[in-house]
Amino acid sequence: MKKKIAVYIAASLDGYIARENGEIDWLESVEGEGDNGYEAFYQTCDAVIMGKATYDHVLKLTSEFPYSDKKCYVFSRSVQGENQHVEFVNESVASFLNSLNQDNKKIWLVGGSDILADFLTAKRVDEFIISVIPVLLGGGIPLFKQGIPEMNLKFTHMKQYGQIAQLYYEKE
Repeated sequence: MKKKIAVYIAASLDGYIARENGEIDWLESVEGEGDNGYEAFYQTCDAVIMGKATYDHVLKLTSEFPYSDKKCYVFSRSVQGENQHVEFVNESVASFLNSLNQDNKKIWLVGGSDILADFLTAKRVDEFIISVIPVLLGGGIPLFKQGIPEMNLKFTHMKQYGQIAQLYYEKE
């Protein structure tokens, strides 16, 4: 069975996932409902993948690593090996996914835009769940980098959490 790669992420209405400096303080400026569906989504995932910058940011935001109950992989060009919570990866997306245990049926691609671009270029993203935050940042780190390949998606549904619209798309 092919591993399903899901992107679950928040973006501003103008398509940014963070300010230029990486800050995500604007996410708290809009009220949603409860955890905006996070826990229900998280429980469907067997593993988590993120880039090194996202990993470093997570460590700054929390005192406890929030994904310690899942297998967590961090793509990094500099750090190698494993630590208490993650395994660092320095190989191509295709090579990495081919070597993964078949028990991982759904993998959450946490972010950021560099690792997302790598997975899109490898044509290995199957599902997008994008929480649109009604904020215009006017600049920052874009969700989708220029140069990613064209991809046709199918809109499946939408959920509303207060002022947040959560859009669901699958690869056609």
